[in-house]
Amino acid sequence: MTATTFTLPAELEAHEPPEARGLARDGVRLLVGEVSTGATAHHRFTDLPRLLRAGDVLVVNTSGTLPAAVPVAGSAGLTVHFSTELARGEWLVELRAAAGKATRPYDGGVAGQRYALPGGGSVLLREEYSRGRLWTATVDLGAPVQRYLAAYGQPIRYAYVPRPWPLTYYQTVFANEPGSAEMPSAARPFSERVVTRLVAAGVLLVPVLLHTGVASPEAHERPYPERFVVPRTTARLVNQARADGGRVIAVGTTAVRALESATAVDGVVSAASGWTDLVVTPERGVRAVDGLLTGFHEPAASHLDLLETVAGRPLLDRMYAEAIGARYLWHEFGDVNLILP
Repeated sequence: MTATTFTLPAELEAHEPPEARGLARDGVRLLVGEVSTGATAHHRFTDLPRLLRAGDVLVVNTSGTLPAAVPVAGSAGLTVHFSTELARGEWLVELRAAAGKATRPYDGGVAGQRYALPGGGSVLLREEYSRGRLWTATVDLGAPVQRYLAAYGQPIRYAYVPRPWPLTYYQTVFANEPGSAEMPSAARPFSERVVTRLVAAGVLLVPVLLHTGVASPEAHERPYPERFVVPRTTARLVNQARADGGRVIAVGTTAVRALESATAVDGVVSAASGWTDLVVTPERGVRAVDGLLTGFHEPAASHLDLLETVAGRPLLDRMYAEAIGARYLWHEFGDVNLILP
């Protein structure tokens, strides 16, 4: 088995938040892999503060999740997923059709077609961005997008989550600026008590921002730009930690992409903001990130290339084989894994 060809058993998909399974938010499982030795170990997420060391830096994404799924008015189960606001003011959107209790991609969109939305809003398809999935669109909502979505939208969910959950279940403790179509879910297990213990252990938490779009494209799909910010203070603290021998560990692939978008070829991080469509691959490598805390990703997802860049293929294959064998849970409400250098 390789990390890009494994089969994910349906019973290992997390169908509801851990709170619905009788766990605390921070009670999910944590699989740890160490690049230098190839060793793996099984933990709970609450063990994280003792798995890190003083001087380590955790880079966290402060983007909040939008209720980005809006029904098309007068349609038989058609939904628009608002993905990403583009630099020129248009949006990338995905059309979805009803499929039982969830939705599936809808390939009936046509350039120039306008879809009416609740409250007098509309979306006009401009051009196809990725074949059969994403469209560049002009939105006319009569209100700022975030305010409109708060009134008429619901959190995006897929077939493995059979019932809706309130938006609060899709927010992390770090979320302070709404903008992500889907939750930056690697940070979901963090609780106030875990953060407190990390700080007490001498681990530094620094913020970046990346508003993530709809479910990560497969490896063959065209990447799309997402808005990001790396603050000046974060850049300074990451550079200082690296100079002092500390480890920089990104919380989620979004944090990797934001930080690496602000990092020069010599590994120096600078303050930066704008839109990034950076794809991190083993060929490109990472320049500022030493480790990664992340969820478990589906076969053929482009995120697996990023994970391989940090972990290397042998360790990544071993972790995914162990995760399946030990029945870890996948997706945004599932378990997480930590890759240490």
